[in-house]
This record gives sequence, structure tokens and C-alpha cells, in this order.
Amino acid sequence: MLNRRTFVTALSTAMFACPRIGRTAEPLTLWGPPAAPSIILAQAMADGLLKPFAPGASFKVWKTPDEMRAGLSSGNMTAVVVPSNVAANLYNRGLGVRLANVMTRGLLYVVAPSGTVTDIASLKGMRVAVPFRNDMPDLIFRRLMAAAGLQPSDIAIEYSGTPPEAVQLLVSGRVNAALLTEPASTGSIMRAKWTAWKNLEHAIDCQKVWTRATGSATIPQAGLAVTDKLTAQIGADGIVALQQALETAVTAVIKDPSAAAGLAALEFGLPATVIERSIEYSNLVVARSTTARADLTTLFDVLAKEDPRIIGGKQPDNGFFAL
Repeated sequence: MLNRRTFVTALSTAMFACPRIGRTAEPLTLWGPPAAPSIILAQAMADGLLKPFAPGASFKVWKTPDEMRAGLSSGNMTAVVVPSNVAANLYNRGLGVRLANVMTRGLLYVVAPSGTVTDIASLKGMRVAVPFRNDMPDLIFRRLMAAAGLQPSDIAIEYSGTPPEAVQLLVSGRVNAALLTEPASTGSIMRAKWTAWKNLEHAIDCQKVWTRATGSATIPQAGLAVTDKLTAQIGADGIVALQQALETAVTAVIKDPSAAAGLAALEFGLPATVIERSIEYSNLVVARSTTARADLTTLFDVLAKEDPRIIGGKQPDNGFFAL
């Protein structure tokens, strides 16, 4: 007898098995950064949401922006969560990369000992750890400094190769504050608490500062970039199916952060309690790139004002928006 469960399963399978959706010639790997949007990818894998059109799909974390850029440029990575300006840069350079969606409305914070930092201007004269020089966090931070009337020489920026290195600089007392994404920012706060070093806090919510400085409601900081190679394999409807799978996954993450954290903990190399707590601060979404276009345009304008090369020389045209 066809009960409700088997009916829903059959209907879902029929929808995803539409002949217009091709299957990848090789197992699809979704790549993500060591940051909160990758929690969504881990959830999608655990729930088997890609199986109907990408059997054997897996999720891996890229460690550095250089690794990510090399993977996209070489064609070895075909579906990658990237800083949105990187997607625009690669698209404008003709490398067959388009942006399918935005997966966070901003997850950037300045973390500092409680009561020592109140706003960007209050960082004047301090040492601040910043990971990934000349990449998204650094670029946004420098624009926020300028909006606060600060000169580059007003803050001593201590660049680090990775977020964990920036956290180490902070908890060791070698810097006064650190610019961190989630879950690194929450991780540093909890680590300091566990070791009874100092009370750290999310001293500056960069999303709120960005809104005041630009008028844009969000920082569309990162999203899923897909290559022409992947689109050729699974078709435009396959990209839509991928989007729908991630929409389902983000709903599950927000509904049950504890379970989602358990799925992502191994890939992140962090305690599940840290990841669970970080979800609250991560502003996770899976919004189609066309829906986020106004905020993306503002972001690109601000980032490219001093150096248009950051986005590949110009605002990307309509072809950049995969969905």
C-alpha cells in the first residue's frame, strides 16, 4: 500500500530524476571554507540531499584562499563556496565561474577583551590580528577603517595566514583584538573562557557597521560559485536542484543547530559546542544570487573603489548570476 512516506519519497525522486538534470561524470565534491557556510554543506551531505543528481557527492574544506583559487582556475573544483568578490574576479577574467547564491549575510566580527573596544574608531593605536591579507575580511576591514576616519597607520595590523593563527595571537595577548569570521570568533571567546585567560566578546559587529557606512542591509560575504564545467554536466536544472538542496539544508541547520554542529565538527576540527554557538552569529542563508544582487553590487562598488582589480576590473554583467 502506498502510504504518505513512500508517496513523498517517490514524488521527491521523480522531481529530481527529471531527464533535464544530468548526472556528474565524476563524483561531485562541494568545497567550502573553514567558516560557517560550510556547515550548510555538511548538513546537505549528511541528509543525502544531493544523491538524486550527484550520487557519491562529498564535502571538503579548502584551507586557504590560494588553494581555492587554484582549484577553480584549474577546473579541479567545480562547486565552491568562495568570497563573493573572488567569484566576480574569476568571472570577469573569463574563467567560467558564476555565482549561484549567497550563503551568509555577513559573519565578520572584531573580537576583543570585554570593555576594551566599542567601535572601529576605538581601535586607533591598537594591534589587530587579521587573517588572509588582501582577501575579503581584510578588504572589508580596511573599508570600515576609512569610513571611521582612520588612516592605515592608525592601526597596527598583524596579518596571519589562517583564522586559527589570528586566534592564537589574540589569546596569547600579542594583539589587542582580532578580526574573525565565524566560527573562529565564537571559538576564540569560548577558548578564552575555558582557559580563564580573559573575557572576550564580539566587540564589533561588522555587519552593523557596514550598514551604517554603506546603507546596504547585509554583507553578502560568500556564496556558492559553480563552473561552466559543472553546469554542462548537470544542466541549468541541475544547478537549480543543487540550490534547492542547500535551501533545505540551511533550514535544517537553523532549526537544529546542535545536530548541525555535530555533523560539521570533524571537518572544522572544532568542538561541536563552538560550532553550535557560532550559528547564532553567522547569518546563514541560501539566497539566489539574483535576489542578493543589489547588496552584491554595493559590496563590489565599495571594494573596487580604490582598486577595481579586486573584482576583475568592473561590475559583473548579467551572466555572472547563475540563479
